[in-house]
Amino acid sequence: MHDPQPGLGRKSLDSLRVGVVVLDGDDTVVLVNPAARAMGLLRSEGTPGSIVAHPIIRTLAGQVRRSGVRREVELDMPRGDTDPLGVHLRAVGLGGNFVAVEAADVTESHRVSRVRRDFVANVSHELKTPIGALQLLAEALLDATDTTNVGPQPGAGPEEDVAAARRFAVRIQHESTRLGRLVNELLELTRLQGADPLPDPEPVALDWVVAEVIDRTRTTASAREIEVVVEGKRGLTVYGSDSQMATALANLVENAIAYSKEETRITITTGLDEDSVMLSVTDQGIGIAPDEVDRIFERFYRADRARSRATGGTGLGLAIVKHIATNHGGRIDVVSTLGEGSTFTLRLPASPPDAALPLPPSIEIVSGSPQSS
Repeated sequence: MHDPQPGLGRKSLDSLRVGVVVLDGDDTVVLVNPAARAMGLLRSEGTPGSIVAHPIIRTLAGQVRRSGVRREVELDMPRGDTDPLGVHLRAVGLGGNFVAVEAADVTESHRVSRVRRDFVANVSHELKTPIGALQLLAEALLDATDTTNVGPQPGAGPEEDVAAARRFAVRIQHESTRLGRLVNELLELTRLQGADPLPDPEPVALDWVVAEVIDRTRTTASAREIEVVVEGKRGLTVYGSDSQMATALANLVENAIAYSKEETRITITTGLDEDSVMLSVTDQGIGIAPDEVDRIFERFYRADRARSRATGGTGLGLAIVKHIATNHGGRIDVVSTLGEGSTFTLRLPASPPDAALPLPPSIEIVSGSPQSS
């Protein structure tokens, strides 16, 4: 076919986002576009300036020549210290032993698949603990209340049987509550990650958010004799979902309570910083080690797993906070000193978003997000 404009075919090839490499019968590269070079599909040979195709490319080309059948494969190609490059390779014969190999970058889809696999594995692990506990406690409760047993143990009377049954019932209630909370937070996290869009932003009185959270966490804080105080500027307004903002702040306060010593103080501070509204939660708790600060917003990550188990933490609270902040065009920061306490700060836009522009979508967390809820 006649090229209506000299060089148009080459320009078209160079503009493609997919990589294209054409090999002759000796596996010599006769044609390559910039996308293929960027993907690392070529290798330098011993002679300066000479290049060869990646071994995987040459292998595919050889298979096509021998079989005469198109070959497709999807794999991860190592890239040194960085994450592997996910590529979908499609090799077709062009006649005369020439083979064209098309490479599409599927790194992101591979990453998402890994995240999903890890997520399912983590969920399965987390659900096994309370479910197993419920099964064992239920069996123990049945044994304690079974009237067909041979008889009470030596020294045990009705009062002891009732006490044992009550102890098992309390544990069952604790584990079932934890299981219910885990399921609810999984559903909430799934919704925040894009299953449901964020409602149209509405003005939200920050004073109402703080008062709502104080009311939600009062019982838990009182049980540990922890004082929750509020400081800073009043009458501030943010824009978005009032329920989500209350959830985010409640998670931060509950997290602070769980990781604080008894008879300490938690301070909620509100303020303005240029074009952002700041909402901080400061505790006098155990703090976070420097090597864990970059992980605490990850799903199911806990800085202190033993304490989290004891308090019924799910490991999802801070991941939910991160997503809510992102969905509202804000961010969450943390400053912590091990053994002295932590300060988590939500920064949210102080002005309403442009009505013509949607709020940014939630971003999936893989790493660099810690979690201690």
